[in-house]
Amino acid sequence: MTEFESKVASIQRPAETVYRVLSDFRQFTPLIPKDKIEGWEAEEDRCKFNVKGIGDLGLKIVNKEPFSTIKFAGDGKVPFEFFFWVQLKEVAPNDTRMKLTLKAELNMMFKMMLSKQLEEGINSMAEQIASAFNRGL
Repeated sequence: MTEFESKVASIQRPAETVYRVLSDFRQFTPLIPKDKIEGWEAEEDRCKFNVKGIGDLGLKIVNKEPFSTIKFAGDGKVPFEFFFWVQLKEVAPNDTRMKLTLKAELNMMFKMMLSKQLEEGINSMAEQIASAFNRGL
């Protein structure tokens, strides 16, 4: 599997607050970029949506460790197998560090075509999540 890790993002909230939002897809609605994602449907541990230019996708939460780790995987139609982790570490009150990790089973063609976009995308996602929390989500 090919692995991509985001830069560590700083969130001015307790780890428990961040975890409670990110461990329940129903809480994601304010984080969804409406210009790129349509048809957002969510349950606590599953969601499905349409990404413009890619098609229908789904995610499920496969493991949760309160206030520190959330592990996601593809659900339903996905173009390749992957796992996605959110790691949280509270370093001080209202100072949580977050890192995103993506492990994807990419064939050589996908790896050549998508590696740069996935690397940029995971960093952008970390920045957007941190920004949303720091703005007062």
